[in-house]
Amino acid sequence: MSTGGDSARAHSVAAPVRAGILVTGTEVLTGIISDRNGPWLSERLVELGVDAAMIQIVGDRPDDLMAALRFMADAGVALIVTSGGLGPTADDLTAEIVGQFAGREMVLDAELEEQIAEILRPLMSRWPGLDAEAIRSANRKQAVVPQGATVLDPVGTAPGLVVPPSDGARPTVVVLPGPPRELHEMWEKAVHTDAFQHAIAGATVYRWGIVRLYGIPESEIANTLRAAADASVPLASLEITTCLRRGEIEVATRYEASAEPAYAAFLDFLAERHRDQLFSRDGSTVDEQVASLLNGSAWTVAAAESCTAGLMSARLTELAGSSAYFLGGLVVYSNEAKVSLAGVGPELIERFGAVSSEVAEALAIGAALRLGADFGIGITGIAGPGGGTEEKPVGTVCFSVASRDEARLTRRLRLPGSRSDIRDRSTTVAMHLLRRVLVGDVAAAPSSSVRDLRTEQA
Repeated sequence: MSTGGDSARAHSVAAPVRAGILVTGTEVLTGIISDRNGPWLSERLVELGVDAAMIQIVGDRPDDLMAALRFMADAGVALIVTSGGLGPTADDLTAEIVGQFAGREMVLDAELEEQIAEILRPLMSRWPGLDAEAIRSANRKQAVVPQGATVLDPVGTAPGLVVPPSDGARPTVVVLPGPPRELHEMWEKAVHTDAFQHAIAGATVYRWGIVRLYGIPESEIANTLRAAADASVPLASLEITTCLRRGEIEVATRYEASAEPAYAAFLDFLAERHRDQLFSRDGSTVDEQVASLLNGSAWTVAAAESCTAGLMSARLTELAGSSAYFLGGLVVYSNEAKVSLAGVGPELIERFGAVSSEVAEALAIGAALRLGADFGIGITGIAGPGGGTEEKPVGTVCFSVASRDEARLTRRLRLPGSRSDIRDRSTTVAMHLLRRVLVGDVAAAPSSSVRDLRTEQA
């Protein structure tokens, strides 16, 4: 579920089953490792109709872990999902603290101990100098679990747990390992346990609708929601959340099956009001649409980038199968590289400057010609924080999408934000220009200055 921005929350949407997510580890708390598990678990809970009410991160301190569990219980959640703290070292205490929280005695699971030992045997044979007694002690520690818990088979060496409360009054706790690969696989096992299903009994399965717009500020969606309400569009049964993501507006709507007509009415209103900005009604991203258009047509694309320095090429290859349509990219940061690699005429740079629509067009044509692609993308700009002028301030970026002999669509924009923001948003602009060219939403517009002043192409 996207968060942030303006939202219209339905008063009549049934209160969902609530859950808390507790991420443990001092290395996560201090920022040494970024938390990837919390957001991932939140998305999985929403898919089950469970509202992820909060995500907390605590260090490897027993008192803090217990305090967080009690806080979530006091908030009325039916389920708590933890990640981390299941390793063999002394500071891995999640299982023990969860056992105390659930009112369950910690016991040795002999079968689990042997299972972990079997996992560790190849390691022991590969490294004969390891302290066998220390390994056995660590093995035994990981096999001590709350009595009555459902044990989830290890993916690495740490088992997971589903721990119902002994008195039935507190939340059920799902205990998962910290490494994302292990957590993802173990999650599926946890969901299908009886204790998990009992904890989320009564959860409403919601439908989701996601649409994407480009070319309007997020504040305009707030105006649209007000206009929809004024036009008697039935928003009360919808939970609508907007989010600015990579320069696009994502509008996510959660609703019950009975509210399908209300969502259809809202979508029609949105499409009518923002006909030119709504590019995705089915949730597909511009990246996915570009990939589909290129694959469906057998066209190919290449890039010549200055200020984005390869980020455009990286984005074009993020999706699997991109080798079918992306031929390559030229990083042409210096003027000399623009001339020698992309074939930009030095007179063109002298006359218009390296950051200009004309040079962007020459880069696009050069990328297509030099790499043999059907279309080329050219990007040149000033990402900052220095280098700007009164005529071309920081954030000025020029874009072009061209075929081998003519520019198809060229734009000069001033993008907001930091250096990284400008570079990232530049790739979004270029993706949308490429999409427009691929769907035929633009007439050919060759630039005589480019055709006259670019150097002879190989």
